[in-house]
Amino acid sequence: MAIFATFVIVPFGLLFLVSGLIINLIQLVLFIFVHPVSRKVYRRINTSVVKLLWLQLIWLVDWWDFIKINLYADAETLELLGKEHALVLSNHRGDMDWLVGWVMAQHSGCLGSTLAIMRNEAKYFPIIGWSMWFSEYIFLEKSWAKDEKILKAGFNQLNDFPTTFWLALFVEGTRFNQKNLEAAKVYASLKGLPTPRNVLIPRTKGFVSAVTHMRSFVPAIYDCTYTVHKKQTTPTLLRMFGGQSFEVNLQMRRYKMSQLPETADGIAQWCQDLFVAKDSQLENYFTNDVFSDLDVHQIGRPIKPLIVRHYQII
Repeated sequence: MAIFATFVIVPFGLLFLVSGLIINLIQLVLFIFVHPVSRKVYRRINTSVVKLLWLQLIWLVDWWDFIKINLYADAETLELLGKEHALVLSNHRGDMDWLVGWVMAQHSGCLGSTLAIMRNEAKYFPIIGWSMWFSEYIFLEKSWAKDEKILKAGFNQLNDFPTTFWLALFVEGTRFNQKNLEAAKVYASLKGLPTPRNVLIPRTKGFVSAVTHMRSFVPAIYDCTYTVHKKQTTPTLLRMFGGQSFEVNLQMRRYKMSQLPETADGIAQWCQDLFVAKDSQLENYFTNDVFSDLDVHQIGRPIKPLIVRHYQII
C-alpha cells in the first residue's frame, strides 16, 4: 500500500493540487474583475476554465481505470444530448456515479456547464468545492425555510445561462447503502409507500421547486438509472486510484418538461412513481440480468482528458 501511495496517489494528488489551485486563482480573478462587468462573459470563460479541472478527474475514469460504460438510450435522446438545457435525475449508489455523469457531459459537450445541487459543506472543500462555487452550483443548508429561497434564486439565475447546461439533482438525498435502505424501509412502512429494495425514497421538495421554476426555459428531464455490473464490487475512489477497472450500466431516458403535471402534488407523485419504476428495473437486472429495453451504446474514450493530463505532467 505504501508503494502504491508513493507512485500513484501522491504524484496525482500533487499535480491535481497545484493545477487546481491555479484554476481556482484564475476563477477568483475572473469573479472579481469580469463578473461585475458581464456575468455572461464570466460564465463563458469560466466554463472553459473549470473544464480543465474536471477533465483531470475524467482522465482517471477513462484512461487510468479504463471503465466501460454501457449507455442505454433511444435515438432521440442521443441526438439531443448537449443541445438543450436539462434537469438530470439519478439514483445515487456510490463514489462513481457523479464521475460517470461528468463523462457523459464531456461526451455531450457541456462538461464546463454541468451543475449540481449540493450540500452546503461541499463549497468549502479546497479546489473542487471552490470551483463548484465559482461555477454557480447550488448549495443547500438542510433547512427548508432557507433552502426554498436558495433554490428559487439558484433556478432563476440559470434562466439566462449562455451555454447549454445540465443541472444534476440526486433526489434520494444521500447515497444508497444498507443502513440508509433500512431507514427508507421504515419510513415507507410508516407512510404507506412501496417498500424500496434498490433505491431510497426520493425527497421531492427540491424536485418540485426545480420543475416549477425552470419548466419555462428547461425543456427536458434526463432520468438516469445507474448501477455497476452486478458481478463486480461497488467502486470506491481508493479502488479507482488503484487502477481497478469497472463496468457500469447507465440508462438515460428523456422526458419533456411539458409532460409533467402542473400541481406540486402531481409533480411529487411523478417523481415517486419514477423511483418505484427505477427500483423495479434494478431488481429485474439483479434477478434476471436484464437491465433495459433500450438499445445499448458503447461510450468511447475522449482524447481531451489524455491531452490535459499529458501537458500537466510535462
